[in-house]
Amino acid sequence: MTTITSEQIRAGTYTLDPVHSTFGFAIKHNGVSTFRGQFEQVEAKLEDTVLTGTAQVEWVKIALPPLKEHLLSPDFFNAVETPTITFRSTDIRIADDGRAEVDGELTIRGVTKPVTAKGRIAYGENVFGAEVVGLALEATVDRREYGLNWQAQLPKGGDVLGWDVVLEVDLELAKA
Repeated sequence: MTTITSEQIRAGTYTLDPVHSTFGFAIKHNGVSTFRGQFEQVEAKLEDTVLTGTAQVEWVKIALPPLKEHLLSPDFFNAVETPTITFRSTDIRIADDGRAEVDGELTIRGVTKPVTAKGRIAYGENVFGAEVVGLALEATVDRREYGLNWQAQLPKGGDVLGWDVVLEVDLELAKA
């Protein structure tokens, strides 16, 4: 990957456009399909070449209220004790063709681990003429590393939920 150093990311502070951004996750369910969810209350900022983000776990978007309650319980996110998921980049590498790799520290349930997200970056301007940066990133984490250990077995064997979770982040950030 031909890289451009993070110092060459456009200068300034860019803040989240929440209407055009999503923070989600995907996990294998019953070994046959992919279950997806999103967080609706999020913040993100790109400032001085550092990308930061926070998701409020109580705002996880799930169609079934009993499932949402289970996700917020100590079996999963433990929202009462750890109400946020946070990310802070440590390095951003951008290739000439717009591919991007973002290294950083991800904190879930109070556990912080290094993670690398890969995807694309694009620059443009919005309808008001403000500079915007778009980032489409994915990273895969083993949920057990963050204390998300709940599991059930299928009647004929196998896990109900996969251990690997794909984090999917699509950001549009406007220059402040």
